[in-house]
This record gives sequence, structure tokens and C-alpha cells, in this order.
Amino acid sequence: MEKSFMINCREEVLNLTKELVSIRSIVNTDGESVIAHSLYQMVSSYPYFQDNPGNVVIEKTIDDERERYNVMAYVKGTKSNSNRTVIIMGHMDTVGVDDFNQQEDYAFKPDEWMDFLKNEDIPDEVRNQLNPNEWLFGRGALDMKSGVASNLFLLKFFSEHPDKLDGNLVFIAECDEEDGSHGILSALNTLKRWKVDYGFDYSAAINADFVAPLYEGDPNRYIYKGTVGKLLPAFYIAGEETHVGAPFKGFDPNLIAAELTRQISYNPELCNPALGEYTLPPVALKQMDLKTEYTVQTALGAYVYYNFLIHSWTPKEALAILKEHAEIAFQHALELFENRYRAFCKLSGEAYNGIQWKPRVITYEEMEIMLVKAHGSDYVDSMNQFKQDLLRDDSLDTRMYALKVVEEAWKWMEDKNPTIILFYSSLYYPRIELSGKTFNEQVLSEALDEAVDVIQSQYKQPIMVKNFFPFISDMSFMSLSDDEAAIQAVKDNNPAWGTKHYVDYDLIRDINVPVINIGPYGMDGHKKLERVEIDYSVELVPNMTKLVIEKVLSHNK
Repeated sequence: MEKSFMINCREEVLNLTKELVSIRSIVNTDGESVIAHSLYQMVSSYPYFQDNPGNVVIEKTIDDERERYNVMAYVKGTKSNSNRTVIIMGHMDTVGVDDFNQQEDYAFKPDEWMDFLKNEDIPDEVRNQLNPNEWLFGRGALDMKSGVASNLFLLKFFSEHPDKLDGNLVFIAECDEEDGSHGILSALNTLKRWKVDYGFDYSAAINADFVAPLYEGDPNRYIYKGTVGKLLPAFYIAGEETHVGAPFKGFDPNLIAAELTRQISYNPELCNPALGEYTLPPVALKQMDLKTEYTVQTALGAYVYYNFLIHSWTPKEALAILKEHAEIAFQHALELFENRYRAFCKLSGEAYNGIQWKPRVITYEEMEIMLVKAHGSDYVDSMNQFKQDLLRDDSLDTRMYALKVVEEAWKWMEDKNPTIILFYSSLYYPRIELSGKTFNEQVLSEALDEAVDVIQSQYKQPIMVKNFFPFISDMSFMSLSDDEAAIQAVKDNNPAWGTKHYVDYDLIRDINVPVINIGPYGMDGHKKLERVEIDYSVELVPNMTKLVIEKVLSHNK
């Protein structure tokens, strides 16, 4: 395929990107609603949707504390009677702009921002990229408004040429990807409704989130099949309180928390391998004790949670692995305590009285079983009421809500010896592995390989296909590789489940479409110098995505 056969889309996608960047659509602000309504008006103005107004919708998210919307549309192909359907998707929201400081307004004005940066003290590499013909700077330019612009172009193109579709095309522009994914989780309901009403056979999904270098000097532009999964394992650590005048009569939970972080953070043993690729190691996202004011008592409890990525481990397997590492950390903390206690006694001449504690690590599910057995309906009724009352506190996010539930449950434990309680405290982003086990997975992989070969001939930098998108994204909610037991472990070990937090994983399993990511290329996503490479992102990405769409739809079972 010669370059002359490619769609001429560069200027239109670039202008769309600038237009989208100009809309301040920071997550959890009114801007999410503003950009959704702007997109809805834009899509509704296309001739196809003027003739078929029911084919585009703007829908408020479900069970969401904020008012925000998704924009969804579909084009029915006329090339054949096939119901095979490809989904193209991307998020409209961005992270905030606090990092821009006094230059905040420039974040949404790419051309002016690039002119301003010419006089700033910035790295030489970045200065060399201040070429408006090659790079575009600004909040969301990379993550991921250039990807949404690419999808908008393709939606418009196929709406003008439905005769080129051997099936159907569904477009999703979702909100809230940068926080709680209310957008895509709500969109699943519409996808299911369209599946029932129109017989859509979802065959592939193509996300357009950004890609970036994976190491210094990395020349590759990456395409990803499937995606990493993310868990947020949390640990409530109950110590034994003591006056600081008698420190060895108690056990400070901060010491256990410190050893836990030393055991888990950056530990390569917790990098999950699959298909020759490894996840990044976990790292602590919060570590704190639970004292609310100054006293000369040691803390009763501590709290820590970690970013934890998975490729092949299930949430149930991850719990077992993390429990083992927590037991190691607890043992290390006890050994350190004992050694220092002995050393102090030798130094001071005080008598060494030994220690009575042993490592104890239990999951939230195990604690629940123990407490129900010990206290029956009294415990169950009391905790249900506590959870409902706790919902009135709007200041608590899911993570802190879960902690409060665990703290309350701990009060019912008869054995108050120091303990680590392991639980999940936030949304589980499911892992997706494209192994080629299904017809649709095989077709999508083959279509992607063919498209990459075609586009590579038009581009000097290497385009590399990898097996797992390495960042958290809404791709996770398009398919489910986990079995029922794995998902049950998520439900049973999240104290917020069913009250503050709920995900319809059965709905994900019902859609269950293989997903890849073909997205814009750039650098410094989520940072002040966020920028996107124009040639690849606004010209080659739309064309590559178009090829995959056409090839997937041309394969009938």
C-alpha cells in the first residue's frame, strides 16, 4: 500500500486535537460535562447523524456523585449484512494543571504555550521539539485528546462511507478515566443495550490512549495487545499501644508498616511475568499511622497501600502472594524489635522480659468469617448499620471508607494481639491477555500485524507490538480474563463492596471483547511539558486504526 492510498487526515485531526485541548476538561470538574456536550454537538452536526439522530447519544454516568457524561455513537455499515462490530474508544478528561502554576491558562492554548516555552529554561531535547510542524504541547495533547481526535475523524469518515464497513462501528468518548472510570463502567450498559437491540456482535475494541518511550533513548512506537491489571492491596496494622516512657512494653505499628514497605516496595519478586513481559514492581501510595492528635502514646494502628500490577496472577493469587510477604515483614519487624530490646537491656542493665507476640496476618475475608462465627447477627447488623452511616461522610474516598470499616470490625476481635489485616481498598482494573484462544482474538491479532506492516513502510521509527498496555486505562473494562473465583476474592476482600464501591463484572464478561491500544506517541504525559508527536499521532495512528477496523470486520466466522 503506497502512502498515496492513505487517508489524508493530518490537518483535520491536528485541528480537532487543538480544539479539544482548548476545552478545560479536568477530571472531577464541570469541564467534563462541557467537553461531552461539545463533542455531542460536533458529532450531531455530521450529515449521517443528522439523518440518523438516534445513532448518537449523550448519557449521564450511573451511580456517580458528579454530573458528567459519555458521548457514544454508531455507524451501521452497508457493505454487507454482517453484525460484526468494532468499538473505538478514548477518554475526554485530563489530569489537573497545578504543575503549570502561573502559566495555567497556557495549558489549554498549545500554540501560545509553545511560543512561551521558547524563552523558558527547559531541557535541550524539549527545546529542539518546539517545532509546531512536528510536536504539539499542552494539557491533554498526548493524554489523550489527540487519540479522541483520531477516533472522531474515523467516526466521521465511516459515517460518510458506510459502504466501506463490513459491519458496524461504535464510538465511545468516556469521562472519568483519570479517576474512578465511572464513564466506561456506565458505557457498558449502553453497549449491552445496543447488543440486544441491534444485534451488535462485538468483535474488537481499539483504545487510543497514549504511548511513550519505556527507557531513555527508546526509539519504538508501541502498540499493545491486552492490558495490565491493577489492584490496590491495603494493610491495616494493629499494634499494641504503650507510653513512650516504656516503649518495649508495646509494639509500634509504624515499625511493622516500615518493614512491610521495605518488603513490598520495588521488590522484583512481585513483578508478574507473562508472555515474556514483566509488570513494574509495586510501590507504596500511602503510609500513615492513625493517630489524630499528639499524645505520648504510640499509635494503635497504621495504614498502608500499594500500587500492584498483574499480568497473569488473579486477584485471589495476588492475595496469597501478598499475605506471604506480609508474614515475612511481620517476622522481620519482630526480630528487629527483639534484637534492639536485648541490646537496650544490655546497655541499661534492665532485665529482658522477652516478647509475647507472633506474626499474624489475616485477610479481611478471614476476619469476617471469624467475627460472624463469634458474634453472629449482632456483628452483621451492627456493621451493616455502620457502613450505611459512614456513607454520609462525603469526605471519605473508597480507600479511606474501606479503612474505617476495617477499624470498626477490628473492635469486635477478641484477640487484640498485633495483627496485619490485608484487604483491597479500591477499584480492580482487570488484566486482559490476548492469547489467541478465540476466533476474535486471532482475527484482531492478525489484523493488527498486517496493519503495522503496512504503516511501518511509511514511517522511519520502529513500531513494536507488545502484549500488555503498561498503564492503567479503561481498556481493562472491555473484557475479563479472570474466572468467578478470582472476582469473588475481589468482592469478599473489599470492605467497601456493595456500599461505597460496586462494579458489575458480569456486565464486563457479557461484553467480553478483545482489546488493543493504538494511540498517539509523545512524552511527559501528566507533566507540564506534555507533548505529542504530530506525524505519527495524527496521520499514522488514524490510518493504522482504520486498517485494523476494516480487516477485523472483513473476517466472518
